Amino acid sequence: MQKIFRETVRVLAPFVLLLASLIFLFAMMNFLGADLKPVFTIIVVTSPVWLPIALFHIAFEQWMWSVEDMFRYKQGRTTLRIKLPQEVFKSPEAMESVLSQVWNINSRDNLMQTYLDGKHPLVMSLELVSIGGEVRFYASVTTAKVKNAFESQLYAQYPGVEVIEEEIDYTAEVQWDPDKWDLISFHLNKKKEEYLPLKSYIDFGLDKLPKEEEKFDPMSPMLEYLNSAKPHERVWIQFLCTPHDAMGFKEGKLKPTTTWAEAGKKEIDKIMKRDASGTGPDDSENRPMLTQPERDKITAIDRNISKYAYSVGIRAIYITENGKFDPNMISPLLRSFSQYDILGRNAIGVRWRTDYNYMFFQDITGKRKLAAKQRELEYYKSRYYVKEEKLSGVDDEKVFSVEELATIWHLPGSTIVTPGVSRIESTRREAPTNLPTGNF
Repeated sequence: MQKIFRETVRVLAPFVLLLASLIFLFAMMNFLGADLKPVFTIIVVTSPVWLPIALFHIAFEQWMWSVEDMFRYKQGRTTLRIKLPQEVFKSPEAMESVLSQVWNINSRDNLMQTYLDGKHPLVMSLELVSIGGEVRFYASVTTAKVKNAFESQLYAQYPGVEVIEEEIDYTAEVQWDPDKWDLISFHLNKKKEEYLPLKSYIDFGLDKLPKEEEKFDPMSPMLEYLNSAKPHERVWIQFLCTPHDAMGFKEGKLKPTTTWAEAGKKEIDKIMKRDASGTGPDDSENRPMLTQPERDKITAIDRNISKYAYSVGIRAIYITENGKFDPNMISPLLRSFSQYDILGRNAIGVRWRTDYNYMFFQDITGKRKLAAKQRELEYYKSRYYVKEEKLSGVDDEKVFSVEELATIWHLPGSTIVTPGVSRIESTRREAPTNLPTGNF
């Protein structure tokens, strides 16, 4: 019910804002003694034009949301716990392969599948969790479309891994009860344009497969932080990933959208000082001399936009028993994302947080803050991302390549000796024989 209400508010907000602006304008004109009769006449006369358009927009958005929500419900959702093998010698490129293989936009064959069946790309949630210092890896995937393929790819890329379907989701432990639990939630994402890449495992040199003792796993600071949680504390981090692709009317969008590759190519042309056609000057003497950082930036952008990509929303929640909130746990949580910052390109930072009042009027009673905490808890459990900054859109989802995602979320090797990161006892576990193969 809360989702329906917020979605309705999202659709109606522009029209309500426009109506409020018109009312304010009319009030000012009336105060100044202006004749409003011609204005009202114009509005009434033109209503056969603008009113159907406005009503169609509202009805269209609500219809698409309802049929897509029904499609999501029919697909089901499964939470998989991933237990690490004793030894992982592969680089994050193995996880990049997994994420590439399960990338599925649910292509629509006809308009009926879009507008009646609600077929659309579905969210996959990659999660890092600390339960009292015990670090766990989870993936919440759709049962019908992704579950079997995700398991198959994990077993193929990580021999010895164990994937367990959770009967009861780990989030069920925490129910909304301000008298029992206290929490703070953050929306994090790229600070700059999404096509500017983060520091990936290739920049860390892990693609060259160095010796195990020479590796630096970029996940190690985050895993160390998660391990530091006390018995009464919970830290939940989720990366909500939706396959990214161009969208048009066939995909249920009134306004067509392009992929991030277009913006990335424009940035490359800008750096190389090419003309609009992308060819640049023919005279070699007039061609710009690029610095090494510029060349590296072009190479990184070109490599990034050429791979499969996901629209990603990042949510991190620190939960503790009421009265035991430790503010010293917040800064290390946020700093653990700085491993992926790279000067001159991009960085991950906080885009929104529940403990900051973003409204013009102060939240004296604290009700808005409590409501935001409750929403974030419920949205986390539902694997649902809603930007809170409606006007600025600063906490909107950003596009990540599978290379970037695999750097942030992968199965770490034996260089990670954090006690809280448990591994299965056996050195090898065979994949179940009944897993499907081939297309899904």
